[in-house]
Amino acid sequence: MEAAAEAVTGRPAPALAGLVTVYRGYRYTGFPPGRHVGLPGRHITFVLSLEDPLEVSWPRGAVSTTATIGGLHADPVTITHTGTQVGVHVDVLPTALPVLFGLPPGELTGTVVALADVVGATVGRELEERVRAARSWPARFAAIDRVLLRGRRSTLPPSREVLRAWDLLVHSQGAVPVTALAHEVGWSRRHLSERFGREVGLPPKVLARVVRFQAAVDLLKQDPARSLADLAAVAGYADQSHLNRDFRTLAGASPTQWLAAEDLPLVQDGVDQPGG
Repeated sequence: MEAAAEAVTGRPAPALAGLVTVYRGYRYTGFPPGRHVGLPGRHITFVLSLEDPLEVSWPRGAVSTTATIGGLHADPVTITHTGTQVGVHVDVLPTALPVLFGLPPGELTGTVVALADVVGATVGRELEERVRAARSWPARFAAIDRVLLRGRRSTLPPSREVLRAWDLLVHSQGAVPVTALAHEVGWSRRHLSERFGREVGLPPKVLARVVRFQAAVDLLKQDPARSLADLAAVAGYADQSHLNRDFRTLAGASPTQWLAAEDLPLVQDGVDQPGG
């Protein structure tokens, strides 16, 4: 079978704005079996596989299921695949987890679980059946919209202070020091770290590192030939050595080693680039 790769992105329904960032449909067929590294990022992610169960492992555990949800993490996650991967990857803001699933983000930190363990077996089964029955990427995204909108739970939102600190960290690519964040929201550094960790899933200092790292990864995907010194400067690192250190910690390899180890191609999205 000739190898083929496809990636399509879509926006969630307007009513999910501020909760779900993007849907990503993917299809890889005809590739050799291998391993893909799931990197730390600023989103809660849930993934629906339309083919084989997802075989996911991380330093403290493993799970095998057709639908997973993973919290924020600061370690690489390994996905073992057969050479065929077809499914939908959904990026959810961590501050939206209580609204969509009635679960504090801290309960998922550093782990991946079966989606049914969070949404319940009935909703989990319905979600998978609706997505599998759809015959196009937009129809699959719309099916997820319907289930998420119907299942929204009324719960207390994160505090204004935590949301403000989140916005500052994300939009600065992790450049704002925790002391400055605490001053901005009117809390002590210790109180901010405790509340932020509980309501987002990672302490602000750790999230800042993850956000900066994610920016570097995105830039490297866009231009794999970019020099590492330039990549470090644009992503907000003090120098290339700091960039390499974060890659070794968060990806388990240097930038060049990570690129070389990716056995599935970094394909461009097919339609509808989302904002935010």
